[in-house]
Amino acid sequence: MAGNSQGLDHLIFAMSDLEKAMLAIIETFHQYSGKEGDKHKLKKSELKELINNELSHFLGEIKEQETVDKVMETLDVDGDAECDFQEFVAFVAVITSACHEFFEHE
Repeated sequence: MAGNSQGLDHLIFAMSDLEKAMLAIIETFHQYSGKEGDKHKLKKSELKELINNELSHFLGEIKEQETVDKVMETLDVDGDAECDFQEFVAFVAVITSACHEFFEHE
């Protein structure tokens, strides 16, 4: 989030945990998107890197290209062979829901 960092620091301090989590999702997406093209979309290699670095405790590490291809095929609603932010958020929601169900039964 660009702008006055002092104002942003104050805003972050005042945020609820849920708002901080939402900001973390946005920042994480943009940390990986655009390395190889459109800064608003994840290519397969960027998605793989994001999953392996940020979601490996919940999803495990992706090693095979076939797995990345299947994940992207599932996420890529508009068929452009990339994952935009809306598709990514839907992915995070599905993982979050599955984790909720898993931990609820623990």
